[in-house]
Order: sequence, then structure tokens, then C-alpha cells
Amino acid sequence: MSQVIVVGGGLAGMSAAHTALEQGARVLVLDKSPFCGGNSTKATSGINAAGSKTQRVLNIPDTPEQFEKDTTFSAAEGARPDLIKVLTHQSGPAVDWLIDAFDLDLSIIARLAAHTHPRTHRGKERFPGMAITYRLMEKLEEICAQKDGRARLFNKARVTELIQNDNGEVVGVVFEKGGKTFKEYGPVVIATGGFGADFSEDSLLSSVSEQFAGMEAWSVTSRAAKQSGGKKIPMPNLLSLPTTNGPHCTGDGIKLALKAGSGTFDLHAVQIHPTGIVDPAEPDAKVKFLAAEALRGSGGIILDRDGNRFCDELGKRDYVSGRMFVHDKAPYRLCLNGKATDLISWHCEHYTGRGLMKKVSGAELAKELNVAPSKLQKTFDEYNRAAKNPGTDKWDKKFFEATPVNVDDNFHVCIITPLVHYCMGGVAGNKEAEVITPAGQSIPGLYVAGEALGGVHGVNRLGGSSLLDCVVYGRVAGKTSSKFLLNKLIQGGGATGGSSVNGINVKISPNDKSVTVSWGGASSGSSSTDAVPEDNGEAEVDPNQQFYGTGDKKSGGSKAAAKTYTMDEVSKHTTKDDCWVVLHGKVFNITDFLDDHPGGAKAILLYGGKDASKEFDMLHKPDIIDKYAMDYFVGPLAADSKL
Repeated sequence: MSQVIVVGGGLAGMSAAHTALEQGARVLVLDKSPFCGGNSTKATSGINAAGSKTQRVLNIPDTPEQFEKDTTFSAAEGARPDLIKVLTHQSGPAVDWLIDAFDLDLSIIARLAAHTHPRTHRGKERFPGMAITYRLMEKLEEICAQKDGRARLFNKARVTELIQNDNGEVVGVVFEKGGKTFKEYGPVVIATGGFGADFSEDSLLSSVSEQFAGMEAWSVTSRAAKQSGGKKIPMPNLLSLPTTNGPHCTGDGIKLALKAGSGTFDLHAVQIHPTGIVDPAEPDAKVKFLAAEALRGSGGIILDRDGNRFCDELGKRDYVSGRMFVHDKAPYRLCLNGKATDLISWHCEHYTGRGLMKKVSGAELAKELNVAPSKLQKTFDEYNRAAKNPGTDKWDKKFFEATPVNVDDNFHVCIITPLVHYCMGGVAGNKEAEVITPAGQSIPGLYVAGEALGGVHGVNRLGGSSLLDCVVYGRVAGKTSSKFLLNKLIQGGGATGGSSVNGINVKISPNDKSVTVSWGGASSGSSSTDAVPEDNGEAEVDPNQQFYGTGDKKSGGSKAAAKTYTMDEVSKHTTKDDCWVVLHGKVFNITDFLDDHPGGAKAILLYGGKDASKEFDMLHKPDIIDKYAMDYFVGPLAADSKL
């Protein structure tokens, strides 16, 4: 047991892995998907922090104490003060760690819904979830490539069991890969996300749907219901709603922890986000893209089908969704005027490029709503007056951006709908990220971080706190599991400076906080895996082997292509069974890659038969093409081909 095993390769898992490495532990990361990243790569608004370097530079008078108050208010009756305190008071150091350790740009700060201060950080390029998560993935791959045994990463590796000894301590995992079963030993961090895409009849989502419908947050005492004259909000069945979650979000890690004896916190607390984007070309799609909360933070207004406002756009997510349900005047539109668009132009350009948002004049917006431009201007006039006179808004909105709003402006508009977005409930854990039983006792050797950890956000999560949760509790889990590992090594090997007991040699270096472990005279890179009888179909894993992406390896780089292709030829390949795209003058047949794409097949099919270079660059660094895509390269685009 000379390693920390991290199950899940999203931001929580990556944060735990890097922190464990910093503490001197060896690390194994297992992810069931072909590529790491998970839902973290989809986060579009940013990461919260109070007291960060960026806030200090921008003279934002925020404090961890105020962030704690905001989070507690949002969490409502589900608030767990111990977990919230760690989240908020470690937020500044967490974001500073991302900036300092990974050279990330987090220089822009916005105010999202229900925050008293601007504290949601993002960079100048690319969606923050992708930028942050990919950088940590990239750094881990660099460490893995050194092949010194410090870090290993296995993709397409599904953990099926937590191994426990007679005392109930978790001592390792069983996982399947390539049709074989493997065992690895060490303390385990569960970082597998939530269950927001498991719509099967026996799923966790199904099991909590009835309890969800009776949550206090949706009762007649809620703000949304009060603004509806005390009318009880009709709640839909969770299974009937669309989702923002990828197909990997099936609660696997939560189920593993339950089998190991863990308790749960508030599994019924599922967040319904108000602004899922309805694709005009596929309005009934089960999986939808999310309209970032930063769009509303930049001044976006929500209108009903009659051109009226009906809520505080910057209210808590459960409040805005509740108002949409009880107001019952869909379709709802999220509208950004020219000033708001300028504040978040990159997002608007991205959504417009995907065909999910469009730019229209005020007159065109009125026509689409089937109302007179004067009616729309009346709505805007009321909004402008409220912005000038604090405390007078009919819907109690306190913060106004990008005013005044006028019908003679241009608008970026998308149709929105509530949908399943996040699971606040999950595995029961404490402030040290230790998994605990229903009786409140910790399960030795088992830790949890990210969305899989229940109770951090109560019954409603603030926008910008999902990435933060991943980093803060990923770091906590990385530290706690490493400390546990070190104590086990000291107890098992009797080591102080360096000793050998039962063939195990442990050397501890206080100067660089490293632990070197040798097994039977072998180097620290040798495997801690126990070989098991081959007649059980189980095998030993080579500790220096890495598994990347499709085909269990990275792309081998450019390969020769016999011919060039025109855009006319490419445009014929637009279906799920035959999909080609152009990226920077290169033609790719990505048909076999669609189901492996971390963002889902739909994200690519939107560009089938087209040049997707601009949209690709909005999300990805250019080196991703050479690292992962060249196996799908079919040839260059003809130089004289029209794009």
C-alpha cells in the first residue's frame, strides 16, 4: 500500500491527485471514460473565491465570512456549517493554487446569482471549466510520462468494488479494463461526480424523485411561491426533465461507497438549473447545453412568452426555476442587450456558433414574441426605472448590469428551460473529506471529493461553487489520504529515516516532504499490485504503463494522407454513422470518436460536414489535435477549397 488511488478523472480527482503528489505520495488515477475531464470541463461561468489574489488586485471587498453567509443562505435547511466553512474559507487559497501551481489565467471576476460580491473567476480565453481541468490533466500526464512510478493514469478503467479488510478499512479497488480484472491497493478517493444522467427506473435519481417533489425549497414558504401569491409550485418528475450531465454521471462512486458502509447526505437534493438552452433544431433532446449563469450576471433578462419579466434573474437557482414552473408561460427567453453581450461576448459567440443563440434586433425580438415593440419597451422601461431606484423592482432584484435596456438595441437571445444540473446530495463525509457511516464514524482508507460528496451546498448550490468544491475538497482529500498513507507506512514499516521490515523499505525526507518506498529491494516505481490467480481472470498491472484515450494510447501524431479533400466532399459526411469535420486545414473522420467525446456526440455532430476550427479553438488548446485526434486524420483540405 504505497499509493493513493483516485477514482474519477474530473477536476476533483485531478486536484486530489496533484495534492497527494505534492504531499509525497504515489498516485493512481482510474477513470471509466476514454478521456478524463468529466462534467468539470463543461463548467462555463467560473470558479468562486473570496480573498483571492485577483480580488485583491481588483479591490473587491469580499471576505470568506461573507461568502460563508451567502452559501449558508443558499443552502437553506440543508446547510452543514462544517463543510461550508471549509469550502468558503479555503476558496481563496484554492484559486491562488490554480494560478500559481498551474499558471492559469483567472483574471476576470463576475457576480453570479445570489452572491453579495463579484467572486466568480474566469480567464480571458476558453470556458473556465475546460481551461482549469485540462491544465491539471495536462500536468498529470507530464508526470505520468516520466515513468518514475510517481503517477499512473488508466482510462477506460471501471472500478467495480472497494476492497476492505476484516476491520472494514478500505485497502484498495477492483477494476475492469480491456476485458480483464485488476486489483490495486492503497487508500481510495471517490471523485466520480453525481448521478444527474442516470434516468433508469432503478437509478438513484428515480429513488429520490418523490422526496425531491416535497422539498421545503419548493414549498409555499419559498420566495418563488410567495411571489406567486402563496401558490404551491407544481414540481415535475425528475425523470421527465432534460439534463446537462454527460452519460458518465450515473453515481457509480456513490454506489461503491454505499456498499462499503457509507452514509449519505441529502440524496434528494437535486438542483434544477433554470437556463438549459433549447436547441431549435432538436427541442426535445434529453441532454442540453447550459446557458452560463454568467450571462445573467452580465445583465441578461428573462422574458416569458408575452414579453414580461417574472422573476429576479439573479435569485437563487431554485427560486428562478420555481418561478418558471409556477408562472407557466413558456417558452422563456434569455435576452442580452448590446452592453451585456460586450461583457460576455466570448460566450455569446460560442452559443451563436453552435446555433443555440441568435442575434436579433429589438423589433425582431418583439415580432418573435408576437408583441408590439412598444410593449417590449414598456417592460424595459420598468426594468430601467428599477435599476435607477434601488429597492423598487417588482421582483426584488438588487443588482443590475448593462442598463439601460432599449428596444432599438440588438440582442443575443436563446430559449431556455429548467433541467437537471447538479446533485447536492451524495456520500456522507466530514470536513477532512473522510467518508462516514450512518452512525457518523469514518471509514478508514476511504475519502470523497467533488459532486460525490454530499451536503456541501445544502439544498441549493451557488453558481461558481461546483469547480470550487472540486478543488477545495479534492485538495482536502489529497492531503488527508496522503497523511493516512504515511501513517500506515510508518506503522507497517516502523520507519523513521529509513528502515526495512518484511521486505518493505520506507525512506522519509522531511526536506522535500517525500516518501520513497521500496518493495523487496525494488525501486519505488515497482508495482504495489497484488497478482491474483489467473484462473480468476485477474491480472497484474504494469506500474509504468499508462493508458490514454481511445485505443488505450495517445495518438501517434501525423500520418501520411494519400489525397486532399474539398469542402464539398466533406459536407456529405454529416450523420452519426458518417461524420467528418475540418480543423485547421485538416480533415478528420471522427465517426468512431463520437461516443468517446467527453462533451458528448451532439457537440460534434453540430459541425458535421463543416469547418469547426473557430469553435474548436474556443474550448481547446491547439495541441489536443496532435495528442488525441491524428488517428482520425484522413487528409488535408484542398488549398483552393471554399470554407
